[in-house]
Amino acid sequence: MAMEMVSATMGAMNPLLGKLTELLGDEYKKLTGVREQAWLLRDELSAMKALLHKMELMDNLDPSAKNWRNHVREMSYDMENCIDDFMHNIHRDHVTTGFIKKMVEFLTTLGKRHKIANQIKELKDLAVETNARRKRYKIDDCISSSPGVVAIDPRMPAIYQEAAGLVGMDGPREELLSLLMDSQKKLKVVSVVGCGGLGKTTLAKQVYDKIGGQYNCKAFVSVSQRPDVKSLLIGLQHKLGMGESSHAHEVQDIIDHLREYLKHKRYFILVDDLWDQSAWNIISCAFPENSNGSKVLVTTRLDDVAVIACHNDRASIYRMKHLKEQDSRRLFFNRVFGFKNVCPPQFKETSAEILKKCGGLPLAIITIASLLASLEARSPNEWDIIKNSLGAKFATDPTLEEMRGILNLSYMHLPVHLRPCLLYLGMYPEDAEIDRDDLVRQWIAEGLVCSSRGVDLDDIGKSYFNQIINRSLIQPERTYYGEVFSCRVHDMILDLILSKSTEDNFISVADNYEDMARLHGCEYKVRRLSLKSSAGGATSETLATSMSQVRSYARFGVSKHTPPLSLFKYLRVIYFKFPDGTDTAVELAAIGHLFLLRYLKVLAGPVMLPAEIKGLVHLETLELVCRSTQSFPSDISRLTNLIHLILPEGTVLPAGIQNMKSVRTLHCSGISASSLEDIKGLGELRSMKELQLGAPYGEYLAVECVDALVSSIGMLRDLRHLSLGLRNESSDNQLGSSLPDPPLRLEVLNLEPWTCKGVPRWIGGLRCLRMLRLRVLHLSSEEVRAIGELPSLVSASFYGLGVSRDKVVVSTGLFPVLEDVVFRSYEDTTTWLSFEAGAMPRLQELSLGFGWKQWRGAAPVGMESLPCLQDIQVWLCHTSAESSENWRDVRADVKSAFKAAVRLHPRHPSVTVE
Repeated sequence: MAMEMVSATMGAMNPLLGKLTELLGDEYKKLTGVREQAWLLRDELSAMKALLHKMELMDNLDPSAKNWRNHVREMSYDMENCIDDFMHNIHRDHVTTGFIKKMVEFLTTLGKRHKIANQIKELKDLAVETNARRKRYKIDDCISSSPGVVAIDPRMPAIYQEAAGLVGMDGPREELLSLLMDSQKKLKVVSVVGCGGLGKTTLAKQVYDKIGGQYNCKAFVSVSQRPDVKSLLIGLQHKLGMGESSHAHEVQDIIDHLREYLKHKRYFILVDDLWDQSAWNIISCAFPENSNGSKVLVTTRLDDVAVIACHNDRASIYRMKHLKEQDSRRLFFNRVFGFKNVCPPQFKETSAEILKKCGGLPLAIITIASLLASLEARSPNEWDIIKNSLGAKFATDPTLEEMRGILNLSYMHLPVHLRPCLLYLGMYPEDAEIDRDDLVRQWIAEGLVCSSRGVDLDDIGKSYFNQIINRSLIQPERTYYGEVFSCRVHDMILDLILSKSTEDNFISVADNYEDMARLHGCEYKVRRLSLKSSAGGATSETLATSMSQVRSYARFGVSKHTPPLSLFKYLRVIYFKFPDGTDTAVELAAIGHLFLLRYLKVLAGPVMLPAEIKGLVHLETLELVCRSTQSFPSDISRLTNLIHLILPEGTVLPAGIQNMKSVRTLHCSGISASSLEDIKGLGELRSMKELQLGAPYGEYLAVECVDALVSSIGMLRDLRHLSLGLRNESSDNQLGSSLPDPPLRLEVLNLEPWTCKGVPRWIGGLRCLRMLRLRVLHLSSEEVRAIGELPSLVSASFYGLGVSRDKVVVSTGLFPVLEDVVFRSYEDTTTWLSFEAGAMPRLQELSLGFGWKQWRGAAPVGMESLPCLQDIQVWLCHTSAESSENWRDVRADVKSAFKAAVRLHPRHPSVTVE
């Protein structure tokens, strides 16, 4: 049965009706009394559904209508739980052998049948009373007279449009750079201050990206309104590339470790979204004063925080201004009319009034412009409706409430199937980077993605994600080969999400034990629970009971007193993410009884799993990113519905993996210790789309295992993503030369650190390939031509290159859509690499790496003919045994040579030497 969609305002009404229909099917035809009551219940609920759908399209409801809708929503959740219990018990108790067992089953089921029939009758009576109440209070009449109906057009944009880059940032960026880049050698702190929605983070990030390469080390950290300072400092350690300190468990220890690491370095730290002085007083202790020209850049909404951060030096504060009228128009028209910067005459007057109401705030302009761009039929009347919906005083008084009105308008114009997906982002903490694939799989597990015949649910979910980005309601973060893999939520949009979630009882958030107690006292049961920071306290029995209906449970901090999993019988989603360096063990022994669980992901320290998990028959995603597990359940191969399996570090392939026919994503870093039989079994997983295999550093895959693996890969005809983090003892194998039958639908191929003599010939036939990573000993012009003719290749990297056999010329017409490329060699890449005019016409980023002692004094020939080139990165490599006595001189020479080369380029690309 296809899973029906859960709604923000209708709750579980759709899946509930689907399950009642299933109870009326042939599988349950012997359950006469149950089916009769189920039939009557379905009729009552179906009568409510049409009215609920009307309500879903309305922003302002009559109080009595809203109260009735909320009651039905909560009732639908409780009813679905009851039906789930019944169906689980029937299937669990089904016995097929033995006369006595059959008699026991009959008698037991007969009693349960009467019990569930009575329960469903009670549900039916409740539904009848709810429908009667609807008529008694004339709810339908309230609906027809309520204002604020918004016509929803469920449009599916086909093309992803990047939502980054603001018009009007050039001037502020140069002003901020001049403030930062003075000649003083002591530590300098600069604050960027301004109201929400002005683009402070965007501006600071542009500066960070532009000059970050000039520093020994750099890091970007987000603070947020309620920061966990210890977690933030641990995260800063990891972003700086510091190893974990065995004794750094307290804040003071971590600060000492950071100060020692940064003491003699030239560092650049961006501290984003600072809200209070006390947090800065602690964080700033980690930044030692030195004479290396180090910089700290802070963004904040609060002037007093900006002053304190700059040590009361107002000359180091940059106050962001609202966009000028001309820049506001350019930004607005670019969003609405596709960078033509031209407004049709019939929209000029209305657009001017809309822009005036946006008050020069980029967030407001982008949000409204994206909404207008999403309207399929552009008519002056539609624009007038949106203009009149905006707050009249916003231009002169841009308060949070007025801004929320603009954002709410965009929310109400979302197609109804996207609304719960947007609200689900409220499960994550402020400023969190949210992984797209995680989010989509959680949406699917919660029933928020509509099934469509012949279309994969993952693909539909990714389309939802892109639609929300297209509407500028979330901001793209990590982008690879033209695809967005993660996002962030602006804090003002997060405020709207949490407000809507409270209104619809969609998500409940707790930052501390007091919040937990408050949730217990709420009118409605908690349906989705997000514990942030160190939430928790002594979990009382009454508090525990109020949590028993939770469907999604997320934790983002460690606490000794958080509700145990044994309380959450109806869980679909578990997502735990603890700060880096956390040693607290995560106890998952109780998951075995969570019969509805579909998604389980834990990013933490040690994880304690149950001995068996075969009861998790609905589990679709199992991802454990952890340092160790006590033991991994041996019966995992019995989970026939598992789709995405990411095994803990060092875990071998499960025994009997060939039986897991539904698996489409598999990550295993213990392949070198897996049995030959299980490696052969990979070839049986014909639904596989993404395969990532690895081995501990220094371990090699035996020759017979390499042959088995290559054979298995050739059998995976639908494979789209192949990544082998493996070292091979010999480059003489089919994978490195002529794989007889490669998966021709591959889009991502990462064979680094697998070593090949040259570019494998079979790669030239991968017409869908978008990203390529190779470690090759030699590279020739002929091999470059074979890869350069691939029509879809957006990103390419070549590592481990030795001395080239001949000059490698990238010829005219090659790499037609390539946007970034890496060449890293032990020798001087620049002596044998050159570019002809017309090659790589879309290349934006060029990265070259070579041994610094091999530098021969010139940049590659032809770089000035790469028309879209924006950034050049040069990596000078050396071994630990090499003297670095002349390092700074060589670095200066390299930078000078490349700077001279790019002066001939019309775009004057930036040059970074590291």
